Amino acid sequence: MAFTPRFVTAILDWRPTWFIARLALTSAYLLGGIVKLTDWQGAVAEQAHFGMSPPALWAALTIGLELVGPVLILTGRLVWLGAGMLGVFTLLAAFTANAFWTMPMGQERFMATNAFFEHIGLIGGFIAVAMIAQRREADA
Repeated sequence: MAFTPRFVTAILDWRPTWFIARLALTSAYLLGGIVKLTDWQGAVAEQAHFGMSPPALWAALTIGLELVGPVLILTGRLVWLGAGMLGVFTLLAAFTANAFWTMPMGQERFMATNAFFEHIGLIGGFIAVAMIAQRREADA
């Protein structure tokens, strides 16, 4: 039988914890969408840098995903959809931006490898959020 300290139970049972956890998970995407929206040329240049064509279309899609996905997750409406959108986006981004297997050994490959697996961890977080939201909905 596992023992959970009271202070941990209190934190996990505290009503705002669920929102704070979702905000932490989605904050980079939300901020990224806002930054790209306010710097359209930079957003287009980023897509061009990664070989996405046409870059303006991909910039618009990226901004949409980075804004809509977090809003769905944070509002608790269609969490599965927001988590799915960001999970698929994150997987595609991991393969596009962090293709460490194509790089020679060295610092750049090391950093790309870490970033790739950080993206995989985020995908796990999105799956967990969708599962928890589904269970909370079923219990309501």
